[in-house]
Amino acid sequence: MKRTTVRLTTAAALAGLAACTSSVPAERPAKEAPTASAPASLPALRVAERATERARSARVSSTTVMGTQLSLTADGVLAWNDGLSGSLTITYTGGTTAETMRGLGVTSMQARYLSDAYYARMGDTFAARTGGKHWLRYAYDDLKALGGGAELADQMRSTTPGQSVRLLLDSDDVRTLGRETVHGRGTTHYAGTVDVGDVTDAELRERLQEADVTAETVDIWINDQDLLVKKVERTSTANGTVTQTAHYGDYGVKVAVREPPAADTEDFGDLLSQSGTNPT
Repeated sequence: MKRTTVRLTTAAALAGLAACTSSVPAERPAKEAPTASAPASLPALRVAERATERARSARVSSTTVMGTQLSLTADGVLAWNDGLSGSLTITYTGGTTAETMRGLGVTSMQARYLSDAYYARMGDTFAARTGGKHWLRYAYDDLKALGGGAELADQMRSTTPGQSVRLLLDSDDVRTLGRETVHGRGTTHYAGTVDVGDVTDAELRERLQEADVTAETVDIWINDQDLLVKKVERTSTANGTVTQTAHYGDYGVKVAVREPPAADTEDFGDLLSQSGTNPT
C-alpha cells in the first residue's frame, strides 16, 4: 500500500475518531458574568453525574462540525462500565476530510471500540488496496506513536456522557437556564464555561491540557430521571469553531461488541511497517 494512501487513510479515520470523542485544541471562549443561580445548580448536577455514570451504557446520536475540515454524524451504542466500548456508524457529511474519505471510496464507516483497540471498517476501495481486508485496527499503544496520539488514545478510554456533567461541576459560571423539551420530554437546561485549569479531576485536566485545550462552553439537558439526554460543546481552533451536539437515550442498553474477523482486518502497525511510513 502506498505511503500516501496510508497517510490519507490514517488521517481520515482518526479525524472521525477525534471528532466523536471530542476534546480538541481550543482558544479561550468569552465568558458570561457569573449568576446567582450557579450554587443552586451544583447539587442537581452532582446527582446527574452519578446517575449517568451508574447507567453504564446508552444509545447515542451526535453531529460534529470541525470548521471547514470535517462534519459528520455518529449513531450507535456506547458502554463505559470498564473503559469505553461500543459501536458507531460514522457518516462523513462535509469538509476537506470528507473529500479525502470519498477519494478512498468511503462515505460512512463503522467504528468499534474495544478495551485494547479501535476498529474502523473502511470499505471495498480500501480493501482492494489491502489484500481484500475491510477493517483497520488501531491498537491504543500504536496510536500513542502518532503525533498527539497519546491524548487521542486516552480520550478513547475515558470519554463518557458523564464527562460533560463533570466539566460543568468545575465551571465558576454554571447556571440553570430553565425547563425545555427535548424529544418530547421535559428537561432542565444547564450551561457554563469551563476553564481547564479549574477542572478538579486530575486525569481529565491533564488530558485536556496535553491537547492544548484552555476552555470550552458546555450546555447540557438533564431529564427527570437525572440522566443526561443532550449536550452541546463548543470550542475554537485554528481550523474554525468545533461544535458537537449529542443526544443520549435508552440508558442501560446491552452493548456487545466483537472484534472483526482477523482474516478481514489489517493492523495499523503492520500497515505502517509495510509502507515504510513514519507515524510521526
